[in-house]
Amino acid sequence: MKLGLINSAWLGTAVEPYTEGVRLTKQIGFDTIDIYPNDDELSDAQIHNVKTITREIHLPVRSVPLILFGLFDPNRSARRHSVDIGRRIVDATAILGADNVLLVNGEYFWQLETGFNQDWIWNSVVDGVHQLGEHALAAGVRIAIELEPFKMSIVNTIESMDKFLRAVNLPSVVMANIDCSHLFLANTPPEAIQSLKGRIAHVHFSDAIDKHGDLPPGRGRAPLKEYLNQLAIAEFDGSVSIELEWPPDPSREGVVSWVTESYVKTDQMMQELGIRG
Repeated sequence: MKLGLINSAWLGTAVEPYTEGVRLTKQIGFDTIDIYPNDDELSDAQIHNVKTITREIHLPVRSVPLILFGLFDPNRSARRHSVDIGRRIVDATAILGADNVLLVNGEYFWQLETGFNQDWIWNSVVDGVHQLGEHALAAGVRIAIELEPFKMSIVNTIESMDKFLRAVNLPSVVMANIDCSHLFLANTPPEAIQSLKGRIAHVHFSDAIDKHGDLPPGRGRAPLKEYLNQLAIAEFDGSVSIELEWPPDPSREGVVSWVTESYVKTDQMMQELGIRG
């Protein structure tokens, strides 16, 4: 496995995430980087800049996260527009040489009390993701579906992930993202990962306490080392990307310390398990 970082760790801090943040990611020791498109867009200039820098410093881009709630918008034109946004991000992902688009599908809205029933929302998202998956297949990119640990999330358990992947029915393209802090917050034991063996495209890694995740490993209560061990048993061999949000000290020194701490703790676990390489 490789050890990566999502560049959103630098957002809102003194470190610019698409230039200095990319270079610092390499300097700290990470093997790969994920590029978060702020406001779900990457300009041509940003794509060119990131591609140039990452190739120069030999830091492969592994994933491009995309939050896309419009696949179940009540308006057909909005759903079509959301698919177009997804296709553009797939194309950007291919240009960057990345492996996958990390897709967050969102939540059932209005508590299912306004006439939009659960089946309609589910089927709309399945249809939209199938369209994106067909585009991704042609582009040589995979779609990794993120599990969110919230009551109304469309995919919020291992079981709903399995059901969703089977419904989309593009097994070589539309796969699962394993977010270890989300699994912990959803009360999912590490061994449950085995039910997704062979269908895991990407991994997010951070610690969590109660309802709060995206903490540096070691600051929470998630059984992170056992999650890593189960990923190894499931023969996952991609990137484990650290996901951090909102450092307590957003100064350059503060956020670099925050990211470095996460790197050191995760590398130690991976080395002890003999899985980093």
